[in-house]
Formats: sequence, C-alpha cells, structure tokens
Amino acid sequence: MCLAQGAPRARAQAPPPSWLDAYREPSSRLIGAALADQTAWDRLAELTDTFGHRLSGSPGLDRAIAWAVERMRRDGLDNVQAEPVKVPRWVRGRESLELVEPVVRPLVMLGLGGSIGTPPEGLTANVLVVSSFDDLEARASDVPGRIVLYNVPFTGYGDTVQYRSRGPSRAARRGALGALVRSVGPTGLRTPHTGGFSYEPDVPKIPAAAIAVEDAEQLQRMQDRREPIRVRLKMEASTLPDADSANVVGEIVGRERPGEVVVVGCHFDSWDVGTGAIDDGGGCVAAWEAVRLMKATGLRPRRTVRAVLFTNEENGLRGGLAYRDRHRAELASHVLMIEADLGFFPPLAFGFTGNDAARATVTQVATLLEGIDAGRVGPSGSGADIGPSVEAGAIPSMSFNGDARTYFMYHHTPADTIDRIEPMDLSRAVAALSVMAYVVADAPQRLGEGN
Repeated sequence: MCLAQGAPRARAQAPPPSWLDAYREPSSRLIGAALADQTAWDRLAELTDTFGHRLSGSPGLDRAIAWAVERMRRDGLDNVQAEPVKVPRWVRGRESLELVEPVVRPLVMLGLGGSIGTPPEGLTANVLVVSSFDDLEARASDVPGRIVLYNVPFTGYGDTVQYRSRGPSRAARRGALGALVRSVGPTGLRTPHTGGFSYEPDVPKIPAAAIAVEDAEQLQRMQDRREPIRVRLKMEASTLPDADSANVVGEIVGRERPGEVVVVGCHFDSWDVGTGAIDDGGGCVAAWEAVRLMKATGLRPRRTVRAVLFTNEENGLRGGLAYRDRHRAELASHVLMIEADLGFFPPLAFGFTGNDAARATVTQVATLLEGIDAGRVGPSGSGADIGPSVEAGAIPSMSFNGDARTYFMYHHTPADTIDRIEPMDLSRAVAALSVMAYVVADAPQRLGEGN
C-alpha cells in the first residue's frame, strides 16, 4: 500500500543488545522477590507508625536513624554506619490564623519552615491579596503595615514554589508585617502545605505561613468585593542551635570492582506534619529494599551498590552536602547516583541525566521493567540530595518518579501518611530500583563507556 506524503512510517524495533540477555533471569528474580509480598510497605508502616514525623533535629528523626542502622545490620548489609551531620533545628510551636474582619472565622494554616514567630499576643493586621510579584510591585504603596497574601494558583512545583521561597522577603522589602502564601499544591480538601524558605539578609524578617487554597480564594473574593480583611496570626516558631544527626549508609560490596559505586538514595527527614510516608519515607524504604533484595536473592554485582538515607533535605540540604564532602575523594569512582523522592503513584518512570552512551544503556536496562510498567526513561533526572555530589563529580544521575499530580496533592501536608500508598505500588518501585541499580552495577562496561 502507498503511504500518503508526510504520513509516519513504521519503524522496526531494534533487537535488544546481546549483553542484556545475561540479566533477564537476575532481573526476574529481583522483580519476583519484590512483588512476592508487601515487605516494603510493612517496613514503611513500622517506620511511620513508630517514629512519626522526622523533622531535622527532632527526637523522632534521632530514633528513626538508630532504628535504620540496627535494621540494616540485621538485614546483613555491608559497612552499615551513621555518618555524622550537623543540621538546623526549627521548632514550630503552637500557631493559628483567624479572620477577625469582616467576620470572625478560623483559617487553616501551617507556618513555613524557618519562619520567625509573632509576639505572644499575635500579629493583627489588614491583608493585601496579590496575584504575582509584578502585582506586588504595582501595589507597593499599599503594602506597608499589612500582611501580604500571595494567591497564586498551582501550575507546577517549579513555577509556583518561588512564592513560598522568595515571597516573604519580597513582601518585607516593601514594608509588609507578615506574609501568607496560598499552599503550593493542587486544590485539596482545605489542606495546607508547609515548606522551607530563606530570608534575604538585607531585609527585615517577618513571620510567614501557608494557608489552604480554599481560604486564599475566600480572602480574594472579599478583596474583590472591597471588603476590609483583617486577620490575627499567632506563631511560636523558633530556631534553636544546630543539632547532631546523620546520613545512614548500608551497601552490598562489589565482588570485582568494589571501589566503583552505584548509589540509591532518598531523604530520611520529613516535615513535622503527617508522618513523611510519601516524602520521603517510602523512597528510603525502596532504596534500602533494593539493596537488601540483592543480598536476599544471592546477587552480588561487580560494583558496590550503596543505599544512602540522607538527612535534612527539607530545610537545609546538610545531608547531601555532608555526603559530598565526606566522599569527595571517591566521587570520581561513583558510576551512577539515583534518587527516589517523587512518590510511587503510577505511572512510574525514571529520569536520566548523562551522556548519550549512558542514556542508551539505562534505556536498554529499563526494557527489563516493561512487565511492571516501569520501563520509561525521561529526559532528565537528578535530586536535591544527590545534586551536590553529582555536580562535584560529574556523575550520571537518575530520579525515580511517580505521578507528580498526585504526589503534590499530599506533599508537605498532614495528609502525608502511609494510607495514601498502595502496597503493590511501593513493591513495583522496589523492583524497578533494584533491577536498575543491579544491572548498572554488574554490567561488563562502566556506565557511559558503552557495552
């Protein structure tokens, strides 16, 4: 038959490379072990039920770190240790937000991590609602003495998070007494999203909080009707001296090239709301299980595979920086770093950043995961914790990603609990991470050098 001009032509699918054949049975073994039961989900349940939230410097994080070290050793992983890290310690305290004019009504809020507190009696002021930084500047003369609310709809985390991270200081520069941010996430069930930010050094520090999307929209409607909006914000937030913490490390040492390392990482800390199951206890359990399964199934790759549970991703990145500094001399021997910090809601996929030869290899490896619908490799992949090491060592990097739309529904909220995660979704993530890490670690050629 004749194809019309411009119609796409069918492409013959390239046959799989011969080197991959040796990994079909080990991959099936890992996938089968991961899917056989809900061991990963049960371990995540134990973590979150026992220790709750794990904000940096909190007793919950300290106890969880000790538990992870003990459990990794019980699992038989090699070289298990807690590598010391100093972390910031921010304490939320009691907090509230109340609408006092034109009606009296409580509003749902969460203070932003790192915020200062208010006076004990609270901060009472009129609210100015703005829709962007440009809108703030256009209304600069209205800002002094008010609390600024950024009512910016969520269009994507990268686009919208700037109003949380930069908004308080931008408002303070124009004379605001406080800052409120419409929660950075899709519309939920009147659920606020916390998160970190940093004060600019040359402007006053003002208290800052996130409010639920529905409450932000209510205040917007009131302003549109030209009604006076007055609120009372109370926050006991404070920053204490840095605390002792640690990155947890456990590995399976390579049988031929133990100095070459594949890292599978996550962050073990969480915000102090919910129990940090999605962000990022599940990522830690998946990374940990990926290494444990190699041990349990009798697979020891040529190169070392190392699980790293990083501390202090949420409000400081001290764990990622400490790993880079502690392991700087061996970064050139890191073959690949993978981070799991975008949940496990289907569809599952990897992102990859590296040279063309390395991309070709991980794309071939991903074909082994098509049976569990986790065989996609996207255009870029890294992570906050592995980022410092990846940059310093020019290391290929991957992210393991779930459906971001669902992930950001629960991100940094009290609703981040294990109930949101299906056991089989977590098991599929373990399977995907274990296969990718094992095959890259065991491949005849180092990643990026071709096979």
